[in-house]
Amino acid sequence: MARDADAFLGAVGKSRRLHGAWVAAPSSRAAFREYLERFGKPLRGAQHVGYVAAKVEDDTLVGVLNLSEVVRGAFESAYLGYYVFAPHAGRGLMTEALVLLLDAAYRDVGLHRVEVNIQPGNKRSLALVDRIGFVREGYSRRYVKIAGRWRDHVRYAMIAEDWPASRRAVLARIAKER
Repeated sequence: MARDADAFLGAVGKSRRLHGAWVAAPSSRAAFREYLERFGKPLRGAQHVGYVAAKVEDDTLVGVLNLSEVVRGAFESAYLGYYVFAPHAGRGLMTEALVLLLDAAYRDVGLHRVEVNIQPGNKRSLALVDRIGFVREGYSRRYVKIAGRWRDHVRYAMIAEDWPASRRAVLARIAKER
């Protein structure tokens, strides 16, 4: 929401080194407003749906998760994008956030397929989708232009039929680690 601009932009600023070449997060008030205009729409019928992950106990921003280019009809699919804020990297919070996002993607948004594309050098992100149960489907050369360069990506997907079993496995793993 617009009232969260200061907290959001502060978290982005502290995460610049972490995000590096992986993502270009909104870093100005104007870019944050554009982000809200693009991703802050009602769930059903939206082409882009955005979520901000926050800690339950104090509302501290943890990261961002987006469903982009939602295609309806026979496809019912979207692309997943996400990034964690620096102080929370490596703590498992994005695993929990991604479980919640996928629940919403299949239940509330009505998707059948969620695809995510990750740069091959982004080891933490690759580990996250593996942990969640995404299936690797391919490799896309010079797929997306980020920070002025065309970058290769590894393509993964999760379909609605596979999500319940993957969800149970992830939640069991989270409970065991606590």
